[in-house]
Amino acid sequence: MPAASGPSAPPAPDVLGVAPVVRVDALPPRGSRAVHRGTEGAPAPTSVLAALEPILPEVRKPAQYLGGEHHQVVTPWGDAATRWLLCYPDAYEVGQPNQGIQILYELLNGRDTALAERCYAPWLDLEERMRALDIPTFSLEQHLPLWAFDVLAVTLPHELGHTNLLNLVDLGGVPHRAADRTEEDPVVLVGGHAAFNPEPLAPFIDAAVMGDGEEVVLEIDDVLRDAKRAGLDRPALLRALAGVEGVYVPALYADRRTPDGRLARTVPTEPGLPALVPKRTVQDLEQWPYPQRQLVPMTETVHERFSVEIFRGCTRGCRFCQAGMITRPVRERRSATVQRIVEEGVASTGFEEVGLLSLSSADHSAIGEIAHDLGDRYEGTTTSLSLPSTRVDAFNVTLSNELARNGRRSGLTFAPEAGSERMRAVINKMVSEEDLLRTAEIAFSQGWRHIKLYFMVGLPTETDEDVVAIGELGLKVHRIARSHGRGNRVTLSVGGFVPKPHTPFQWAAQDPPEEISRKLGLVRRTVREADGLRVRTNDPDEGVIEGLLARGDRRVAAAVERAWRLGARFDGWHEVDTLDLWRRALAETDVDLAWYSYRERGEDEPFPWDHLDSGLERQWLWEDWRTALKGEQLDDCRWSPCYDCGVCPGLSLAHDTGFEDGLLPVLPSAGDLPVAAERYASAGAPAPTGEGRA
Repeated sequence: MPAASGPSAPPAPDVLGVAPVVRVDALPPRGSRAVHRGTEGAPAPTSVLAALEPILPEVRKPAQYLGGEHHQVVTPWGDAATRWLLCYPDAYEVGQPNQGIQILYELLNGRDTALAERCYAPWLDLEERMRALDIPTFSLEQHLPLWAFDVLAVTLPHELGHTNLLNLVDLGGVPHRAADRTEEDPVVLVGGHAAFNPEPLAPFIDAAVMGDGEEVVLEIDDVLRDAKRAGLDRPALLRALAGVEGVYVPALYADRRTPDGRLARTVPTEPGLPALVPKRTVQDLEQWPYPQRQLVPMTETVHERFSVEIFRGCTRGCRFCQAGMITRPVRERRSATVQRIVEEGVASTGFEEVGLLSLSSADHSAIGEIAHDLGDRYEGTTTSLSLPSTRVDAFNVTLSNELARNGRRSGLTFAPEAGSERMRAVINKMVSEEDLLRTAEIAFSQGWRHIKLYFMVGLPTETDEDVVAIGELGLKVHRIARSHGRGNRVTLSVGGFVPKPHTPFQWAAQDPPEEISRKLGLVRRTVREADGLRVRTNDPDEGVIEGLLARGDRRVAAAVERAWRLGARFDGWHEVDTLDLWRRALAETDVDLAWYSYRERGEDEPFPWDHLDSGLERQWLWEDWRTALKGEQLDDCRWSPCYDCGVCPGLSLAHDTGFEDGLLPVLPSAGDLPVAAERYASAGAPAPTGEGRA
């Protein structure tokens, strides 16, 4: 890359061993980019497609870089006042089905003044050629360079995309450090579950958004449009973004540390900024019936189906589950709305599978009605239904038959998570062994041929007996499978537990990889004689970096940067072994992995994310952590008295608020409730107002 883009990472290894054959012009000087990044009427930058096409036959899966998908939107550059590049920092095959990006894509392109295109991480072979030829990170729709857009909005579903994020920014001709960017550079914005602790990325991002994106993305777009028209400089733009509820600008906050260097707290550096940045919560999904025009991939992806989110949030209270905690409260879509979205989506896309999505889809209060009516609608066609996330104790004969109306009974997936009743009480996974065996009996008796069961090892208080119980439970399910046919199969998928922020287990110690490896060996030895019972295990080293980045503070950013410079990419892929690069980076930056990951935290130890509010009271999380250590469970608060976790202030009994047509009640905004106002005032922050928070 030319000097204008800042220092570049070394090229990725030449996977195919093919040298570049042509070179194109280098990126334009930084000062000239303002011409393309102006408001309405600005000329479009030059597409990189002409330089890209000659090298595509040399790389793996070239179709992923072509665009042209059904339902893609191509807006003339000069017609837009704001221009967004929506990014999933992984390969196209993983990122293309992401529903969050698809929803934001529809919302932004539905505005007359906005343009939204997409980008994904190029695989190592293409990245090498792009760097050799000065081809920047590009959009899929018009193959336009990243540097020309106003915003690079990156979805971070997990922490293993951090090095890819830095790589995409640098490859796109933009300084990877936020402090080095000027008005000529896009705003680098992150969201998604990993954005609930963005501190290891603080030097590299301009802003982070916590929570639901539907409302806040449009508010951010308004700020960007007004800022461009007013000619605001970059510092003024960042301050304006910090004024949007749910938007956190790391440059406007600073760490305060104790004399021995430990984190004391993170505080705003300017007056008027909230000390506690609240997440955004869309209260009524009925107002956001997306996606309506789902993009159809041009090449193979990990999920090829029309997907509709039937509800958001979860109150089951699994103590390890960050997604369930940070997406509270539960908000359902009405059955009629789900059916309308599905019918219109299937007709417009041609997908032959419909995925009814949520964290636990069978928990929808009208799931029987939804499955039955969609079963009636598509019976006799090639269209099938799936529940990608189904609880063991919610599966029954009726649901089984509805899902298999068109004769597809290949496999089911369930997640008991722990093998013993004791461990399931610790993690609050309210599934009994009786539930699981009953479900297996129903499934195999109804003609299903394969069940996959997900488990974790390395959980708090775990003993070897708990680990062996995973294998023993698998053997019991296997015997049921074989009693209904010799060809039936059971797969145990076992991985290592990684503690995550904003959960009761955020205080827990993580098992080091050698201990995870030992425990996985116990599971394998327990089931080794069972023919047809397969055990699939994750690499014990995979959780090392994920755990560090999940609970790291700003000091970890130095290791992220160094690992990227050493060549770390695609950290979650088996094909790319980057752990040695990370170990070298940790050593060179004096980041102590054991201190961040392999020790239990104390009650009052500050967390790097304490200034970011997921809605959950820290004290409630601590009390639930202590309850877990006692091996005690909590019931689902949708059907029991409120536990006062903090997400729904002002409601005493969740199940007494009432339902209407299957839709959970719209919750009052936090700013209107005295208890919420008191909580925010105690943190030194103004209470949020309006309807951005439940």
